[in-house]
Amino acid sequence: MAEKRTPGVPKLLRVLNDQAAMKLLMEKGPQTRAQLAEHTNMSKVTASQIVERLQRRGLVEVIGTRSGGRGPNAALYAPVSSYTYVVGVEVGRDHVQGACADFTGRIVGRAEAFAEGDSDPVETVRSVVTEAVRDAGLDMGKISRILLGTPGVIDPASGDVGFSWDLPAWHRGLLPALNKEFKADVVIENDVNLATIAEQRFGVAAGSEDFLYTWYGEGIGLGVILGGQLYRGRTGAAGEMGFLPVPGGEVPDNNGVSARRSKGSYQRVIGGEVLEGLAGEYGVEGGDPAEIFAAAEAAGEAGGRFLDEVARRIAYGVAAACVMLDPEVVVLGGPLGYAGGDGLAERVAAQTARIAPVNPDVVAGSVNEETVLRGAIRSALDTVGDQLFES
Repeated sequence: MAEKRTPGVPKLLRVLNDQAAMKLLMEKGPQTRAQLAEHTNMSKVTASQIVERLQRRGLVEVIGTRSGGRGPNAALYAPVSSYTYVVGVEVGRDHVQGACADFTGRIVGRAEAFAEGDSDPVETVRSVVTEAVRDAGLDMGKISRILLGTPGVIDPASGDVGFSWDLPAWHRGLLPALNKEFKADVVIENDVNLATIAEQRFGVAAGSEDFLYTWYGEGIGLGVILGGQLYRGRTGAAGEMGFLPVPGGEVPDNNGVSARRSKGSYQRVIGGEVLEGLAGEYGVEGGDPAEIFAAAEAAGEAGGRFLDEVARRIAYGVAAACVMLDPEVVVLGGPLGYAGGDGLAERVAAQTARIAPVNPDVVAGSVNEETVLRGAIRSALDTVGDQLFES
């Protein structure tokens, strides 16, 4: 009997190798052929063949040389920045900002607009996206993907907004309307999930396969990474941590849609609007979280008691999540988490260990500027990179 042949296997292997090399170049920056071979565990010959294929497709180019010791300098390869572009959009309660980024992730155009809860979301997004693209000196035909980060729950099945507390006009039907408006693919994602991706790719959680990202601001949210992948839950509501029933927080007694518009128990205990009042009780002054935490650090014993109380309240949510998921790392993010820094993270870890049989590695987030926007751009480029090899 003749041996069964599988002619597709070598071709598939080439595609996987090309994809791995391209991902490395997009994430780690310029590489020589020898570096590509080392970082992908391939032979130098295979790495050279990969580079040649990617060059023929117009995906990579030589941008310079790097000394390798003896012999001539080695060519340095990087993605062709102008190959395609994406737009990330961060939607806030009253402010929308967008950024156009090239194939390497470099931001080349920006735009922003003020919007109220009842503003027309399609018109608002259209204005921000087109202005960001115009600011980059491009036309919309060069844009391959537009990714919006918004508060609220995103339905995993439809990709549309399920509901949003702060933006009542941003509801079901938005995604189809935006896809009619633009030729590029439009995607909507929860803003905390995108901040989680930013910390996963650029921040303190890089390399962690299982970690939690907590967002403490006007709202409270939780991003969950399990096995290296973002977990959204069946309806997209995974991570709506503000609804955790905790000590000191009245539990809402509503049904259906009305419950969604209530403040959850945990939100009442440590939501952003609580912090200033709590600080006043301890004689700590300040407006935004950064001012409050700075004042607390300088306030001596009273400031220390305030920080312990904040940590205790945060620990309710951290402990609940950790006893269920047992992550490697818990990242404190959002305005409170970033402002509190390492000092707050240490206090939260200690308080968590006191109230639950867990001892998580609690750390302060490090991607504290444009966190959602950076996550949106990175997520969009990841998808574009994967699509290059799908066929």
